[in-house]
Amino acid sequence: MGKIISISNQKGGVGKTTTTVNLAASLGAAGKKVLIIDLDPQGNTTSGLGFNKKEVEKSSYDVLEKDVSPEEATLKTEFKNLSLIPSHINLAAADAGISLFSGKESKLKNKILELKKVYDFILIDCPPSLGIITINAFCASDSILIPIQCEYYALEGLSQLINTIKVVKRHHNTDLDIEGILMTMCDTRLNLTKQVMAEVQNNFPDKVFKTTIPRSVKLSEAPGFGKPVMYFSKFNKGNWAYKALAKEIIKNNK
Repeated sequence: MGKIISISNQKGGVGKTTTTVNLAASLGAAGKKVLIIDLDPQGNTTSGLGFNKKEVEKSSYDVLEKDVSPEEATLKTEFKNLSLIPSHINLAAADAGISLFSGKESKLKNKILELKKVYDFILIDCPPSLGIITINAFCASDSILIPIQCEYYALEGLSQLINTIKVVKRHHNTDLDIEGILMTMCDTRLNLTKQVMAEVQNNFPDKVFKTTIPRSVKLSEAPGFGKPVMYFSKFNKGNWAYKALAKEIIKNNK
């Protein structure tokens, strides 16, 4: 059985989509069969994998709101072992639509549960909010990966996210766990980075990944070419970091 991991932080600009795309590519390159579900209405994961968001015919919105199966909405990417259920801008209004249904929290879970037999890892790119779409992702997931930027307000809002995870765990998904906290955009030459990393480690001593993600121009440029960084610039510290993260996750899930 595969594992479903939501990648979430309601704080924007922390490297959530960058992590989704590049971790998935690294897991695929390591021989794991991977599916990304793009639940962010902005669709940056979809475009970051080379797809035109405006030309998508079936999306995660259709899976949630219509009688469309995940298999119907799945697209093969050009990258090794990597498939995608793309996003659509209509997801921005889906919170209201989903809330009309009974069992609204489990709509996604009921749709994708069987996919765990097909994929080694299913990564869900969540929107930067804690609305019903994110709750659906949490209910469907085995664990949550939380990216945190190495900046002064790194822990701002994290307590709210942790509380939401606890509520979902208590009422909807008793097996839900935190996969790990990932420090992103790190510059270890700066005292601020060292201070933030120490603070996060002190608050969550058993949940912080050993791997950290450095600041990298190539990581920022790669989405513009519709590619994960490993297919855009092999000899790059961002690529090496996400390969290390993939190895760490594979090892932790043996």
